[in-house]
Amino acid sequence: MATFRFFALLDRLRWIKRWGLKRNVIEENVMEHSWQVATIAHTLAVIRFDVFHKPNSAYTPEQVATTALYHDCSEVITGDLPTPIKYHSETIRHAYQQIEDEAESELFKQLPEALQPSLKGHILHQHIHPDVAQLVKYADRISAYLKCQAELQAGNGEFKQAALSIEQDIRDMASPEVDYFMSNFVESYRLTFDELLSQHDSNLD
Repeated sequence: MATFRFFALLDRLRWIKRWGLKRNVIEENVMEHSWQVATIAHTLAVIRFDVFHKPNSAYTPEQVATTALYHDCSEVITGDLPTPIKYHSETIRHAYQQIEDEAESELFKQLPEALQPSLKGHILHQHIHPDVAQLVKYADRISAYLKCQAELQAGNGEFKQAALSIEQDIRDMASPEVDYFMSNFVESYRLTFDELLSQHDSNLD
């Protein structure tokens, strides 16, 4: 029986560190980042459907979450290329996209053929619904914003410029789903664990 290596490879995402060009107070790996992006992307889809009443029969919040879980899976082969390098020039951006596409294809081949039809819409960029890709991208930027804020709160000025740039990116999205998430959830990330529990207790009164 053939042994397929797809999930064994994905398991190594825990060893891929993010933000490699910066001094980090709080280390972050691709596996934990992907979980955070998945929860945020899922919530953005729920907000789109349930708050702003813009349902789309082509996808569900659960499909958005699944796609987000896999959104950086190619980095187990490519590693995490920092954003300033990835978008430094059109030549680099195009070359990296080709590398990313090839890495996704190589990973995809590590799945049994019987599983490929159900998973290609989550793993291969060219098969992902555009609205799903958009929500995942939005969630990815929110995750990056939260990372920057956590580093700044810890006294690490290394992330000051990145925080300003990502905050502008989020404004430029002009997304009601993103604005809703930022307004209702982000401020609480600044609280300590004790403060979070205290706030929860007061909401129960």
